Amino acid sequence: MDRRDIGSWLSGPKAALEEQGVDFGFPGQRFELPQQGIGSVARMGRRIMALTIDWFAAILVTHLLFADLVYGSPGFGAATLGIFTLEVFLLTATTGASFGYKIVGLRLISISTRPVGLLKVLARTGLLCLVVPALIWDRDGRGLHDKAVGTIVIRAR
Repeated sequence: MDRRDIGSWLSGPKAALEEQGVDFGFPGQRFELPQQGIGSVARMGRRIMALTIDWFAAILVTHLLFADLVYGSPGFGAATLGIFTLEVFLLTATTGASFGYKIVGLRLISISTRPVGLLKVLARTGLLCLVVPALIWDRDGRGLHDKAVGTIVIRAR
């Protein structure tokens, strides 16, 4: 055992395979998406920013609609999650992008020739609200919620 063995363990299996000559390509290459620019796979920074914008918008709407609820209470949290879910579902189903996605220039598309339907958007939104599926993603940046319904998030501008 030498430093390379330990180094490959620390850097992960992808780095070890790349060191052996395996080429994974760039994110989105297997879906024939461009490497950069419009239509390329959205990077994690933009996706997290969009999610943050959507969540803060839901908090603001909760404050406006439910002034009697105290911030930090279970009722306020439940109302915020409900508004977040409704906002993400309705906007994604009708425009292909939530409020936050639109601001940071992202869009949801299907990886097949079939359009993203209402049931797929509903399932994806439900899985997103569970949080864990969105935290596990593949080499193309697709979370389990995207893999489950056959979608990918791309740059729209």
